Amino acid sequence: MKTDANVVHLSKVGPEQSPTSPVGRLPVALTNVRDKAAQQLKKALQALFDNADDTLFEMADRATSNAEQNAFFEAMRDLRLKRKNIERGFLQKVFEAFATLNQYEIGKPAPLDAVSFDTLSLVQNDALEESVALDSMVAKVMSRDATALGHLTTRFNAMVSKKLDDKINPVGPASLCEFFLDACSNLGVEIRVKLIILKLFEKYVLSDLDQLYAEANQALIAAGVLPELKSAPARRNPSRASASAGGARQDASPELSAEFADEGVQEVFGALQELLSQARGSVIPRRNRPADAMPISSNDLMRLLSHMQQRAPAQVSDDFDLREQLEGLLTRASAKAGKARVVGEVDEDVINLVSMLFEFILDDRTLPDSLKALIGRLQIPMLKVAVIDKTFFSRGSHPARRLLNEIASAALGWGEQDDAQRDSLYQKIEQVVQRLLNDFVDDPVIFSELLAEFLAFTGDERRRSELLEQRTRDAEEGSAKAALARREVEQALNERLLGKTLPEVVVRLLQEAWSKVLMLTCLKHGVESAEWQAALATMDDLVWSVELHEEPEARMRLLEMVPGLLKALREGMAGAAFDPFSTGEFFSQLEALHVQAFQRFKRSLPEENPQDDVPALDDEQRAALIEAGIDLPLLELPAADAVEEPAMVEVVEEIILLAPGELRAAEPEASLPDDDESLLQVDNLRVGSWVEFQEDEEHKLRCKLAAVIKPTGKYIFVNRTGMKVLEKTRMGLAVEFRRSAIRLLDDALLFDRALESVIGNLRKLKGA
Repeated sequence: MKTDANVVHLSKVGPEQSPTSPVGRLPVALTNVRDKAAQQLKKALQALFDNADDTLFEMADRATSNAEQNAFFEAMRDLRLKRKNIERGFLQKVFEAFATLNQYEIGKPAPLDAVSFDTLSLVQNDALEESVALDSMVAKVMSRDATALGHLTTRFNAMVSKKLDDKINPVGPASLCEFFLDACSNLGVEIRVKLIILKLFEKYVLSDLDQLYAEANQALIAAGVLPELKSAPARRNPSRASASAGGARQDASPELSAEFADEGVQEVFGALQELLSQARGSVIPRRNRPADAMPISSNDLMRLLSHMQQRAPAQVSDDFDLREQLEGLLTRASAKAGKARVVGEVDEDVINLVSMLFEFILDDRTLPDSLKALIGRLQIPMLKVAVIDKTFFSRGSHPARRLLNEIASAALGWGEQDDAQRDSLYQKIEQVVQRLLNDFVDDPVIFSELLAEFLAFTGDERRRSELLEQRTRDAEEGSAKAALARREVEQALNERLLGKTLPEVVVRLLQEAWSKVLMLTCLKHGVESAEWQAALATMDDLVWSVELHEEPEARMRLLEMVPGLLKALREGMAGAAFDPFSTGEFFSQLEALHVQAFQRFKRSLPEENPQDDVPALDDEQRAALIEAGIDLPLLELPAADAVEEPAMVEVVEEIILLAPGELRAAEPEASLPDDDESLLQVDNLRVGSWVEFQEDEEHKLRCKLAAVIKPTGKYIFVNRTGMKVLEKTRMGLAVEFRRSAIRLLDDALLFDRALESVIGNLRKLKGA
């Protein structure tokens, strides 16, 4: 089966490609992992379907009724017919999931980890059975392969822009189950048959995921992606091998799974310790330890840290050094005990790692300075978590790590000029920090509680900002359409009026009133529509009707045209809701103009040829003129009694239509060559990118690119509440980039960036 019909292969991308690739493009190493995983999953699915017939036949053979037996036979037939579509759909979902790893997502709600028992009764029985089966399948894989999958997710996060956890990893058990269910959505089978098919999926696909994860991790290690995270090799046993061949499989015992997971954690932390050992004496100062110094226990260290936590400064200054503070406490404790006490080697490594992480965090330019002070106060609680639980360094879904990442993500759009005392986000972060400092002793559950509360808070804020942001986008798109329509109307008016001398009232009517009719027609129907052409024809007829014409047949054309022309003008202006009083004024002056036109025809007749006089109006023409509002007695006045000639005006300047409150910018825009680096930077901006504008020496503006309005070329920026704060053209943005007044803000996970930076620095020291 071909699976690359809709897949763009990126094998030609150079190996020097940066770890974080442009939107929509995957790094080469990740592409290779995707393709190998797809091959393995394809073979596993084929094994599933090859064995499905036998399994369903056995079930039919054991059926207790004809109806039950027929259900299994129908399922066999349905599965055979739809096998290829299911395989294709499943693999397509896998490829799509990989393709979105470097695409920014707006407004995707955070996944819910738990289902309320209050709502459980609302779930249909079939769906509940299916959900329970899926949860069990995923749990088995996670108990066996959590460490390997965690390493793979961490490596994926190092290469892509999307924030991943194990649940949404494209090759994670939760995602694969979701893809398979989606691919099977057209199967017309009962729930008991569906559960059998899910069991087959578990047996033939999920059972071999450890091999997939091991190979994927090894491939990424070979490509230089976080080689310090050394996963244990996949464990294969006879029962697992027989399961692949169609035999029964026994799951590994929980004890072995726990042991395996613990080994994985130690592998990660051991790799970090190895790197740290190279840095002692350079980045990390060596401590002069007395020969008889006694290491304190982790419990004693926790007590010291709790003491420091209660007395943590309200503002963490740049010169705050956690290691020095702890050293001072140990010195005093040693003096009291009469024996030198030091921190144990493992705990000291944890302290050094956390200190280095927070050094990165407090130097990070993405975080606003006023929020750095708050986040800096989390250093001791985070250190205590790391001492208690070493998975803090290896597990991206660790609640403490997630809390820190979520706080940093929420703070991305927080501006320094915001009123901290009134700002709800600042107050919420301050509340989280204070709660940890006051209540966290040694139970990490508090991080899960605070994470849930903070996610609920930011979820509400995000929904409000997304609503306002969408309204902003809609308004800008509407303005862009209106601006384009105005340009079309301007062009139509200028083509017909520029350079002509016409009655002043006609020029005003077209510019002030008929332009609105044209605008509305353009917006509703477009310039290719019959309605637009009819509106232009009405304008052309009006201009012709007030111009000078010498030929006798022009009178007949005018007589035939005027009733329909005036009717079209009235209907158009009424449809555009033009001011009725002004409409009446225009039409009274138009009547005078048309009467003058008829009088001119009378004056132009030669006196010696009275037989060529203008023919009298017939009844139908009279009725049409009366209906149009023309005063017939005026038409029949002698030529000598003609009314006064109208004021004329020559249209010498282009007509420019402005939106209400708009001031047309007359400033010439800077011009840069197409290949200018600044223009390329603008073109690489993606919707959802956060940037910081340096407005002047003191003020900075943080905002997010909410939309690029293609018709007008405008880039629309909003603040974190979704309100529009800035608009720029492509060239205007390029100029700002050129003078270094714009800085892109990195929206990758803060903790992960910090850990990656620390590991990178330690690796450089090791190689030096």
